[in-house]
Amino acid sequence: MRRFLALIAALLTAAALAACGAQTAGQTASEAPSAIVSSAAKGHILVAYFSQAGEQYDVGVVEKGNTQIIAEMIADETDADLFHMERKAAYPSKLSELLDEAQDEQKNSTRPELAAAVDNWNDYDTIFLGYPIWWGDMPMPVYTFLESYDFTGKTVIPFDTNGGSGLAETVSAITKACPGAAVKDGLAVSGKEAQTQQDKARSEVRNWLKGLGY
Repeated sequence: MRRFLALIAALLTAAALAACGAQTAGQTASEAPSAIVSSAAKGHILVAYFSQAGEQYDVGVVEKGNTQIIAEMIADETDADLFHMERKAAYPSKLSELLDEAQDEQKNSTRPELAAAVDNWNDYDTIFLGYPIWWGDMPMPVYTFLESYDFTGKTVIPFDTNGGSGLAETVSAITKACPGAAVKDGLAVSGKEAQTQQDKARSEVRNWLKGLGY
């Protein structure tokens, strides 16, 4: 009789533990989506940038443009998609010729045709916008990009690489070109630092992103 009662007690205990385990698993499953929602609170992110390889100011001939290096760091830190805006007709690789052509485009307010487009534009809530500073301003292909999409309701976060001019007046230009967008504080990194002091540059990127809540 005692063995029978002990067997019944064991079966009841096992059933209770199984029920408790099922309840705990149910709680874990119900809590998981809240974590996903929290991590996605900033929405889908795109790092769109213009960058030029070849001969560049203060760094010589480079295989990867200064701004591309910073763009890839930002994408890596924020788990963002990357879009490299490129002029359909490539710029000269020689610096003096590049600067002459870029200056002519700026003087004429040229909007060069881009080689590709962002097909899933509406999927993105936040756009990190990167560019070098040419003649105190963004390269004209960046204006083509800004004028090709509806930025209403999106967050735009500028960053640049430069030879000592910081962000120049580009934040104001972006704000004007993107009515309806929230334009946040930008980051300026020297082109030389992007090429030759990448640990320092990444630290600056991380600190900047942390200040923005990323």
